[in-house]
Amino acid sequence: METQALDFPKINAVLRTNGTGEVTINGTSHAIEAADEAAVLNDALRLITKTAVQLGRPVRVSTTDPDGQGLIIVSPDGLVSEATPIKPASRREQDTLPATAAPAKATAVPAPTPASVPDASAAKEAPAHAADAAPVTFGAAVTTAPTQEPAVASKAATEPAARRSLKDSSFLVSAPVLQPATRGWRGALSRLGFRMDPSPAELAEREDIRTVSQHWPGPRTVAVVNRKGGANKTPTVVMLSAILARYSGAATVAWDNNESQGTLGWRTEKGGHDNSVLDLIDSSQALLSPGAQAAEIARFVHHQTADKFDVLRSDENDEGDHEVTAEEVDIAHQVLTRYYRLIVMDSGNTARAANWRRMIHHTNQLVVPVTAIEDRAEAARLTLQTLESRGGHDAELARNAVVIVSESTDAKRSMSGDALKRAKDEAQRIAEAFTPHVRAVVSIPYDPALVNGPIRYDALQPATQRAWLAAAAAVAKGF
Repeated sequence: METQALDFPKINAVLRTNGTGEVTINGTSHAIEAADEAAVLNDALRLITKTAVQLGRPVRVSTTDPDGQGLIIVSPDGLVSEATPIKPASRREQDTLPATAAPAKATAVPAPTPASVPDASAAKEAPAHAADAAPVTFGAAVTTAPTQEPAVASKAATEPAARRSLKDSSFLVSAPVLQPATRGWRGALSRLGFRMDPSPAELAEREDIRTVSQHWPGPRTVAVVNRKGGANKTPTVVMLSAILARYSGAATVAWDNNESQGTLGWRTEKGGHDNSVLDLIDSSQALLSPGAQAAEIARFVHHQTADKFDVLRSDENDEGDHEVTAEEVDIAHQVLTRYYRLIVMDSGNTARAANWRRMIHHTNQLVVPVTAIEDRAEAARLTLQTLESRGGHDAELARNAVVIVSESTDAKRSMSGDALKRAKDEAQRIAEAFTPHVRAVVSIPYDPALVNGPIRYDALQPATQRAWLAAAAAVAKGF
């Protein structure tokens, strides 16, 4: 079917997530509005199939959806398949073709006698084979027997074949089965019964989901640090905790490790109590006792009902002046690793503080968030430099860090087109500047749901959710 599809007429089909689409045939646009994505697809295929019927042959269609671009073939009877562009062999590939594929040199061949000429009808009945075609085999390497005397060949045929150990064999298929596409044109077509492979973008997302869904032996601690306030530390803690908890199902806690009063409790859901890290430390002996039950931790943390993680708040007593010590960080961390597999720690702005330095001691993966503003970026650089200068575990964390660059939120909604472009360019410039110094850099687009109020993963725009998934996958790769 594909070989008969020509580039004429020029057909482009657009599928949008808001229930609209567009089919353009040789410059004539047909807008489509329907109740859902499936209805848009049906209307689009009806238009394209009608064109194929009029031409009496399959047509090639360029598709565009939020997942990217592709090519499909639509036949007059409504069948759909994915087009596979045939790329001509490069000069290098031609030069490396096996010797058997090279044309044979002309040699003098004696003229056949009449008796040796095969009957024409017999030639039609015999199956045609290429002179250099390889034999078809199943489960064994292809070997070509050398020409030998009949007696020797007979002797070889009587020798038993070497047996393979059953321990070295298996009937199980080791490669995972590729599930059909679920998004965009490919996903919509798959739901209609046309099996379509996922796009590269969907495959990349599936790999990120697989990465954040893993369970690791032993607990893991993530520290989110930047010595400058307003660098997006708290939103980063919430987003990483939400994604890791949602996909992995592992018990996850976000811990506000500020020196005194932090903002993590203000940006997340409050439970039915006012307890904080100080109350957990005071009850640590009971929580660590052999008879303690897992549910008892709920008296000290605040569960996020939609995003499936817990929050351990910092002390919010305005009349108190207690600052968490290094010893108290050790106690709280010991308790949390008893009840949780993943700990994501928010932090204050003082790298010299005892609780900040003790947090680094317990950290497995360092995350440095930064908004695309020069002073935040400079503070992030100095934070990494400070850790690197300390050597040992701290320096290794700095080299293996993940930097998360978020577009500036300053007056974003009122920005003109040129200002928006400058903001994106600045975020890109900062991301590129950090790339040589750390393990991974991930960029996050602006999203109003992250600016004020409680942070919820479901409130984010799809592009923002995808970016945070990539960030969480980058973090998980460091576990």
